[in-house]
Amino acid sequence: MKPTTVVKTSFKQQMLKAREEAIIQTVNRLLAEKGFEAMTVDEVALQVGIAKASLYKHFASKEELAAAAMVRVMRRAQDFISALPESAPPLENLRAVVRWTLQVKLAGDMPSLPSQNSTLRATLIGNTDYMDGLMEVSDRLGAWIEAAQAAGALNPALPAIAILYTFFARACDPVLEFLKMGGLYQDEQIVDMVLITCFEGLNAR
Repeated sequence: MKPTTVVKTSFKQQMLKAREEAIIQTVNRLLAEKGFEAMTVDEVALQVGIAKASLYKHFASKEELAAAAMVRVMRRAQDFISALPESAPPLENLRAVVRWTLQVKLAGDMPSLPSQNSTLRATLIGNTDYMDGLMEVSDRLGAWIEAAQAAGALNPALPAIAILYTFFARACDPVLEFLKMGGLYQDEQIVDMVLITCFEGLNAR
């Protein structure tokens, strides 16, 4: 039996990792607050407290910064989905995922990216971690959607891809901000209302 090899991380590597995490957290927050177009590399460096040249040692461009933030959120989504019980009804797991997405957005932790940006899109498409995560999440949700349709819990007349994109759209739903700005409802009340409109619709029951 071979002895276990312990790989030690140098202090410098630990510091670089901590700084990279601080950069990604800052980018995530700025993307959630301002969006990709309004965010600048200069303000990222300023808020992290490092020189722009130091930031470029970690990420070569603004697009790579945004992609890193998206990968971070994607991994959080993958971890959440993986923790859901396989034995639960598909619709219950779908509701749990959408609820989690709404909560992350209301907490200001969901990056807001433009729907049209060729350079950013190219960076995301070329990012293996992001694309692999997106495919895994899509496959898991897609399987639950089809199972829920087969069980009569979701409208079988709708293409599964249309339902999937409807769920993805909750990550950039402006209704959340509008309801929050009104100051009439708590976050969980807002989440519950949007879940109802997403899953039950607007028709009286």
